Amino acid sequence: MATKSKAKPTADEIAEMATRGEDVSQFFTNQFTVVRPVKRVNVDLTQGMLRELDERAVHLNVSRQAVIKTLLRQALDSSGAASRSRPV
Repeated sequence: MATKSKAKPTADEIAEMATRGEDVSQFFTNQFTVVRPVKRVNVDLTQGMLRELDERAVHLNVSRQAVIKTLLRQALDSSGAASRSRPV
């Protein structure tokens, strides 16, 4: 499958090129973000807390999970616990 001259090929197109034995190294910049493994946890919250979280999520136009993560990160940072336990 031929790609347009300045358009970036899709991942599937790059895979097809590699399958045909073409050099695809130009598409890899070695610039990436490391995603650390995630551990799922369950947390019991009151209806009032959930309502407050949902209101904040609607106000910020983000998910409830994003609000929880942001508030937790802020709390850990302000308590100093994060700076002692986060890898450098």
